Amino acid sequence: MKTIDELLSEGVTGKRVFVRADLNVPLDGTTITDDGRIRAVVPTVKALADAGARVIVASHLGRPKGAPDPAFSLAPAAARLGELLGAEVAFAEDTVGTAAESTVAGLADGRVAVIENLRFNAGETSKDDAERAAFADKLAALADVYVGDGFGAVHRKHASVYDLPKKLPHYAGYLIATEIGVLKKLTDDVRRPYVVALGGAKVSDKLAVIDQLLGKADRLLIGGGMAYTFLKAKGYEVGISLLQEDQIPAVEEYMERAEKNGVELVLPVDVLVSSEFPDLKTKAPAHPTTVAADAIPADQEGLDIGPETRKLYASKLADAATVFWNGPMGVFEHPDYAEGTKAVAQALVDAPGFTVVGGGDSAAAVRTLGFDENAFGHISTGGGASLEYLEGKTLPGLAALED
Repeated sequence: MKTIDELLSEGVTGKRVFVRADLNVPLDGTTITDDGRIRAVVPTVKALADAGARVIVASHLGRPKGAPDPAFSLAPAAARLGELLGAEVAFAEDTVGTAAESTVAGLADGRVAVIENLRFNAGETSKDDAERAAFADKLAALADVYVGDGFGAVHRKHASVYDLPKKLPHYAGYLIATEIGVLKKLTDDVRRPYVVALGGAKVSDKLAVIDQLLGKADRLLIGGGMAYTFLKAKGYEVGISLLQEDQIPAVEEYMERAEKNGVELVLPVDVLVSSEFPDLKTKAPAHPTTVAADAIPADQEGLDIGPETRKLYASKLADAATVFWNGPMGVFEHPDYAEGTKAVAQALVDAPGFTVVGGGDSAAAVRTLGFDENAFGHISTGGGASLEYLEGKTLPGLAALED
């Protein structure tokens, strides 16, 4: 895989460089609530601009239905990128139409433009190879060189991620190079004890990665909504907690395999419960009750790990040489249910080894809860991509850069 440093050594002055970034940031109207993914691509964009390239930044945002939708415009992201670069960033109000063509044609050496949301075009996400390729051809006409730096999208077989790099000289940006280096520390060159903390809503989203980790990790700590399927598999009452009953047989098999392989699989010993899901808009007090994990009332829902579980998980992370964490421990968006996620984040900060926050909601939680990002070894920009890499899958966007 060629890197951006090789491209820079070849010279980029005057060249149109297409940077596939991941600017898929959360928005409250037009206000960006977490700019982490924009900040992550700045080193690549700045290096190219400083070297005299004409930089065209492209990304998706949200899930529009293959047509323009103002709610998913990249205009706020373009403005924020300009602030971070300390330079004006042009914005094209379409992706491959006249606005994009004229905006790119008007770029001077060392200047940057952002084109509108790639997913406003049905060809970006099409399952039809020919339709995707046709859209990639239009994108290729805008540029001379391709730089892949949108790690959060590399597990998608989309036109700008998979088809476009095959049509242009292609290189990996700084972010992708960093993310791959980190993931190799979690797969090929692991220092032990290796502890993995998994949370989030659905156990089905994590089964494949658990399957792989049962042969690699020393300890698995389970929290979030997915924990209740594990607790149910142990025969516990879980009340009205999030539950995937169809996954219980798989969970039972994994618990047996963990014991056989000597992998310590740690489940909550107490949880915070309530009969009502909290109001995440008003953040009104929820008044949860703490109960033992095997004593959840039939009319109550588990919404966070309890204080004893927080202490337990912190102790299991205290000696870790390598940590990977993906998925919050509870409904961290509400202050009454944030303490479990906060405790795991703090345990990573305190851990002596290399700590990785696996993107997605975990990365959002770290920032929302006020942690210093530099206190972690790495905060990934791609939760789904990280998980699929750890599952051993071939990621289309990385495979395309390796050709």
